[in-house]
Amino acid sequence: MKVAFNGFNEQTATFEASGTVNAGEPVMISDNGTVSAANGAFCGICVGTRAGYAAVQLGGYIRVPYSGTLSVGFAPLVGNSGKIKSDSTNGRNILVVDVDTTNHYAGIIL
Repeated sequence: MKVAFNGFNEQTATFEASGTVNAGEPVMISDNGTVSAANGAFCGICVGTRAGYAAVQLGGYIRVPYSGTLSVGFAPLVGNSGKIKSDSTNGRNILVVDVDTTNHYAGIIL
C-alpha cells in the first residue's frame, strides 16, 4: 500500500475486562466500565490487556482480522469469534479503507 493511515485519530480508553479479552479482538460494553469479547455489535478493538484491564481503541485507524467477504467503503460490521465480519442486520456502519484478501486483515476507521 502506498499510503499509511496508522496513528490517525487514535483514541484509547482503559476498561475492566470481563472473561477472556485478547489484543486485536473486537469488544463490547458488558457492564459499567467493563468490556468483554464481542459477538455482535462492538464498541472498539482491544489493543492490550494487563491485570484484568483492557486498553480499547475507540476511534481512529486499526487493522483487524476478518472472516467472510469484505470490501472497501462503509460496511455494517460485527465482532465474531475474535474477528470482524459483515452483518447487514446487526452491524454498525464502519469505514473499511483497505482489505488484505490474502491474510484476511482489514484496515478500518472506527
